[in-house]
Amino acid sequence: MKATPGEKVFSVFNYGIILIFAVACLYPFLYIVATSFSSNRAVVSGEVFLWPVEPNAEAYKRLIREGQIFSSMWNTVVLTLVGTALNMICTVLCAYSLSKKRLDGRGIFMAIIVFTMMFSGGMIPNFLLIRNLRLMDTYWALWLSGLQSTYNMVVLRTFFQAIPDSMEEAAQIDGASDPYILFRIVLPLSGAALATITLFYAVGWWNAYFGPMLYISSSEKYPLMVRLKSMLDTATNMRITNEMGDEVAIAQETYRAATILISTLPIICVYPFLQKYFVKGVMIGSLKG
Repeated sequence: MKATPGEKVFSVFNYGIILIFAVACLYPFLYIVATSFSSNRAVVSGEVFLWPVEPNAEAYKRLIREGQIFSSMWNTVVLTLVGTALNMICTVLCAYSLSKKRLDGRGIFMAIIVFTMMFSGGMIPNFLLIRNLRLMDTYWALWLSGLQSTYNMVVLRTFFQAIPDSMEEAAQIDGASDPYILFRIVLPLSGAALATITLFYAVGWWNAYFGPMLYISSSEKYPLMVRLKSMLDTATNMRITNEMGDEVAIAQETYRAATILISTLPIICVYPFLQKYFVKGVMIGSLKG
């Protein structure tokens, strides 16, 4: 069907708006990349725009020599893997239980859980609780205080409710127990929703800053975002010696840009492979029937 002149103009207008938004979203990242590979003189004089000027990798060499950001990245990997696993175990078990109409007091339990979305104990009571439990300066202070997201649990519960009851009833007639039904029937049918919720949790742990800053005091246990903030606060213009024995100046902005790029690179590499689950998982989990 041939498009009318008005439809063509409308399409061009839409593509133009989308292109403007795409450039606006992409430019900050390209600028960070260009700054991290540019020379001290180019950065200080403001010559960097979308591509490196007088390219060099001295800022990255400085980061590798220090090694702090890579040890913090390992801490973040541990924090993310264990935290996400604990989150998914609690979220799946809670969501599956609350999705069953035969659960006595289901409405009361659900009301209590949803209540926490609107009201919480606050930062100071949480801090006192963690301190009295003697969990300060341990990752358990973070894992236990962030064990479950009510929003993610509600989304997953709604998804479980959309699975036909006839499938579970047929399994029960064959003698299947609730754990068997959950792990052999429900979870295999919930791949998109589980992937979406897992990604939500993982990105949250990877970007965690306030909790670790509040509960972690040992610098060797700092996760990536706390280490990044510390490095950015203390970064100054510096000079290092390259392989040729010459001193090379590193601008504060170059060092900061290299630090930011290294910290975001893992998520950038993983996200494109999992992005398709976002819309699919959340939209399916938001419908019933």
